[in-house]
Order: sequence, then structure tokens, then C-alpha cells
Amino acid sequence: MPNALAYLMLLAWPLVSLVLFRRLPLERAILWCLIAGYLLLPPLAEFDLPLVPDMDKFAIPSVMAFVLCAGLLRKPVPLLPRHPAVRLLALLFVFGVIPTVLTNGEPILFRKIANSDPIIFLTDQLPGLRWRDLGSVIINQIIVLIPFLLARRYLSTPEAQRELLLALMIGALAYTIPSLVEIRLSPQVNVWVYGFFQHDFSQMMRQGGFRPIVFLPHALWLAFFMLSALLAATALARAAAGGQRLRLALAAAYLFAVLVLCKSLASLAYALAFVPVVALAPLRWQLRAALLLAVIAVVYPMLRNTGLVPTEALVAQAEVISAERAHSLNYRFENEAQLLARAAEKPWFGWGGWGRNLVRHEETGQILSVPDGRWIIVFGTFGWLGYIAEMGLLAAPLMLLAFAARRAPAGSVSPYAAPIALILAATMVDMLLNATLIPITWMCAGSVLGYAERLLYPDVFRPRPALFGGAQAMLPDTASAERRSVL
Repeated sequence: MPNALAYLMLLAWPLVSLVLFRRLPLERAILWCLIAGYLLLPPLAEFDLPLVPDMDKFAIPSVMAFVLCAGLLRKPVPLLPRHPAVRLLALLFVFGVIPTVLTNGEPILFRKIANSDPIIFLTDQLPGLRWRDLGSVIINQIIVLIPFLLARRYLSTPEAQRELLLALMIGALAYTIPSLVEIRLSPQVNVWVYGFFQHDFSQMMRQGGFRPIVFLPHALWLAFFMLSALLAATALARAAAGGQRLRLALAAAYLFAVLVLCKSLASLAYALAFVPVVALAPLRWQLRAALLLAVIAVVYPMLRNTGLVPTEALVAQAEVISAERAHSLNYRFENEAQLLARAAEKPWFGWGGWGRNLVRHEETGQILSVPDGRWIIVFGTFGWLGYIAEMGLLAAPLMLLAFAARRAPAGSVSPYAAPIALILAATMVDMLLNATLIPITWMCAGSVLGYAERLLYPDVFRPRPALFGGAQAMLPDTASAERRSVL
């Protein structure tokens, strides 16, 4: 169980956020409020408040960033994207949960029948969704989108995108210190600080050593964060010159070494595939690679539903590398098959919350199949409607940026937009195996979308005349003000 310090940190984060927004430029305040909260706040600890979603390390920084940006600094946060297709996806993401709630009002009962007598005993149940759950689910969807909306507006200029990549690199460099401690001594930092271990310790042991986890939900999440920082450092080194390029290249090499020590095969494979692309490939080819990865991520669940994914061949390939990896991959595929069968009972709107989407023992209610990939969680919880909305919001910015870059003059595309797009696309592919969708992912998606909209609609964030003369609407120009605040 989390100790008092864990809850104290959650309570103190609004004050930390206030200090950040008072002392840092707006872009950096948003970045460090979200990234530092993700890296430092305790996992699993949360405040369970009535009628609203649980307030945890993901929700509290997002809410505070929005409140301080819009309330304290009076900086508007547009709630709907400019492009009509993305606007529709955003509305679907928030309000598409309504039919999910309305079609899951019945409780799920688990019964045991006595052998000697025809008597049925009620052993457990999962509650149905009620009207009061509707507000909580919608609010949760809005909170999830806050980093996306903030980044679209304030982290979508080339200068702000450089700040985003720099923040990822600096955050990871600082995180290597506790990570190396855990690699050497075993994952204990969260126990020392917050008084508990947040996952199954056996999953932290690989190849005769340990995988670091620090304050994140799983070692795989830490490895993927290191991968994102490695790609960020590589992009910054490519865009730099002189001695700064050498320092950034050394930082990238150091992050790669730490990533190897994290012992995550998937993240290491992504690094070997994508780092050369970021370092050497033209920006347009980077965008094409990102778009291809996004298409794979979106199409895979559709192919999986129809049985067209060669799971046995993939397991056989994994066995060539490691029997342990093959066993892990096969376990994931078996779980997916069970969860897909469960989701097929309510394919359009899903089963809703309370773990109703999980496969359970019909008598005891014991969980028999645990989801790993984000896609199967969304598909089982919110059905095809929720899946299309979420994956569409993540993939649409990549499509728009690829389209806008084709129309832009040669050499005019930001050197930082394509690496951020590649980080987003790599996350989407990883979401097929793991539930690694975090506020940083939504920030990357919002940054890519905002930059694409700036290319497609040059007036997207310019001041608009007020309806009743004189005053300007609260949509300030980003050109000069944001450059001053970033630099």
C-alpha cells in the first residue's frame, strides 16, 4: 500500500505546478508539469472522489496544466481541432462513451450451482453502469485529451517542438540515475520512497539481471520512455551544429546504452530501426515511415479480428531469438484470442468499466485473461466506436502532417516535427503489445496536429475580430509571443 508520502506528493503537485507556471515560459511549464508528474509521482496511488474519475499521477498534472494555463495565465485552450475530420473524432472520443453506458446497465452475476440440490448461490457480481457513471466517464475522456489540446495550441511551433524534444531528453538523462541504481541493486526505489512495489517483481528479472521501473507502472514503460528520449536526442543532435552536436550525440549514445541495460527487446528493436531513420533519413521519409507505422497499428486489430494475423509464425520467429520471449508473445496472443471472443459479444459499444470486458470464471468471478495491449483494452471497453475514436485521434495528425508536408515548399518543414511524429507512431505500434498510452503520447499527437494545421491553415491561431466591435477574441497570435516565451 502507498505510504503517506505518496498521497502527500499527489496533494503537493498542484502547488508544484503553480510554481512552474509562475516561473517558466508557458511551453516549458506545460511540458514539465506533465513530464515531471509522470516520472516522479507515485504509481497506483489515487484519490477516489465521488462522481469524478480517480485523481492519480496522470489526471492531476493534466488538470492542473489546463487550469493554470486557462485560469491563471488567461491563455485560451481551443477545445476542438480545426480540421473537420479530427474535430469529429474528438467529439466521438468524448461523447461516444454515452451508448457504452446506456447499453451496459445490467449487472454481471457469477453463480455457483450446488451439486446435491438445484440451488443457485450468488458468489459475486460486477455492477451495471448507471446514469451517474456517465458524467464520470465523460469527464475522464476530457481529462485524457487535455495534453492533446494543450500541445496542439502551445507546443506546435518549431521552437516549442524543440522544447518538447529537449524536455524528453533531459527527463530521461535525470531518470538514468535511479534506473542504473535499480539495474545494479534491483528495483527498490519506489519501495524506498513510497513504501510499496507497484508490479510483479518476477517480471523485473531478465537475462540474469534486473530491469528498472523506478516510479513508472512497469519496466516496459521505462524502457519505452528511454527510447523516446533517445529519438529526441538523436533529432536534436542532427539539427544542432558544432560542439553542441557532439554533446547531444554523446547524450544519445549514453541513452542507448541505458536502453540496452533496460532489457526490453521491443524497445531495443524500435531503437535499432528508428534511430538511423531519425539520424540520416530526409524528413519526408521520416514522415512516410511514421505514416506506415500508424497504418500498421490501426489495421492490426482489424486483421486480428478476422484471424489474418499469422500468430504461430510470429511465435516461431520469436523462439529463434529466445524461448522466454516466444512464451511471452504466445501468452499475449492467447489472451487476445479470449478477450476478442469476449468483446465480440458487444462489438460496437463494448462492455464499459468495472472490468466487465475481462474474461472471468463463470462461478467465482476470478479473472482468467488479462489484457496487455492498449487496443484490446479499448476495444473490449468501448467497442469499435471507442477504438476508432482513440486510434483515429492518434493517427490523424500523422496523416495530416504527411499531407501538409507534401504541399509545403522544400526545406520549410520543421526538423523537429518528423521525429515527434515518429515517436508517436512507435508508441502506436507498441500499443499493440502494451498499454503504453500516456499523457506524453497525447502531447506528441497534439503537437503534430497543431503543426500540421499551421501548415494547412495559416490563420488557425490568429486573433479573430470580436462579434461586437473593437476587442479581439481570446485566440492570441503564436508567431512573435511564443518565440519570445520559448527562447
